Amino acid sequence: MNNFVLHNPTKIIFGKDTIKEIGPEMAKFGVKKALLVYGRASIKKNGVFEQVSASLQMAGINAVEFGGIQSNPVLSKVRAGIDLARQEGCDAVLAVGGGSVYDSSKAIAAGVQYEGDVWDFFGRRKIPAAALPIFGVLTISATGSEMNALGVVTNEDAKRKWPFTSPVLYPKVSVIDPSIQATLPAHQTANAAVDIIAHVMELYFDGTENNDVMDEYSEGIIRTVIKHAPILLADPANYESRAQLAWCATLALNGSNAPGRRGGDFASHGIEHALSAWNDIAHGAGLAIVFPAWMKYVYKDNPQAFLRFGEKVFGIIEGGEEERILAAIDALQKFFSRLGAPKSMREAGYSKADLPAIAEIAAGLGLLGNKKKLSQADILAILELAW
Repeated sequence: MNNFVLHNPTKIIFGKDTIKEIGPEMAKFGVKKALLVYGRASIKKNGVFEQVSASLQMAGINAVEFGGIQSNPVLSKVRAGIDLARQEGCDAVLAVGGGSVYDSSKAIAAGVQYEGDVWDFFGRRKIPAAALPIFGVLTISATGSEMNALGVVTNEDAKRKWPFTSPVLYPKVSVIDPSIQATLPAHQTANAAVDIIAHVMELYFDGTENNDVMDEYSEGIIRTVIKHAPILLADPANYESRAQLAWCATLALNGSNAPGRRGGDFASHGIEHALSAWNDIAHGAGLAIVFPAWMKYVYKDNPQAFLRFGEKVFGIIEGGEEERILAAIDALQKFFSRLGAPKSMREAGYSKADLPAIAEIAAGLGLLGNKKKLSQADILAILELAW
């Protein structure tokens, strides 16, 4: 186990009938006018918008609406949000939605406090030094953005989907009411389950040795998702399974899965970001394609971790080492397929002629990976496995 520092300042309010808490929590920070960021019209159909508005009104907080955030958030929309927040004199940003809404809100909060172009913060070029306080009501549990300081936005003109991060981007308070996620379409629940597992595996497979407690923690999260995601596809309103999946999503990427590790691998995420920048595929669907291909390409560099994964997650204990590892990868891919996720880039509508350009985009931030560093040629080989 490596040395580590664990610090997460976000307050989580979890459970049924908790949306009413967001206004009073924001008032504690002296908020008077918030930019209310959301996606499509769903929050106005399922009652979430009404609950949020009532809570803000009771707390004496004005809201400036900024809707239309798409599933792969884009830079042009972030810039528009920055302009609106400045024009209206907003002193906070309230995300009401899933990861894309949170990510956009973080970028807007940082951009308002910055004299240059917000795109400067992406691709590890500059780190935001200040941001408006960020709050949130989570409506889709998948990315963990409700309790971390990370975000990803696509520059649609440059076809670059790049991350950004800073300690100032931790939300102050996030409300998670799993019951409001009962109306999510099946494909969103499925993509969320894939995303959660992928976040856990990025840390699990980073090459850290002698970290049993965290390996057990990771395996427990993955097994819980594998148990409850199919239940939700059959019974979307099952509150107990919604609650389990929601908390798994938060734990997967709120820092609690990282102690003692080497920072995670995140090569699969880097490759998937190139896929979704190229063709706007849902993030979870892209990860379902990329992650098994990445596993097939790198497992020989870290066989013990893959053997353990097969045993602890899928109960695979018979056969030779390579046979067991390949069986574990196959079991994971079959689970993703059971959820309805695509198996290949071809199935998702990509042309084989796209692969070199996608590999070039993925390699744009330098070498990906931790245990095994990936060149552009390696990335292209993984994409070919995923084809």
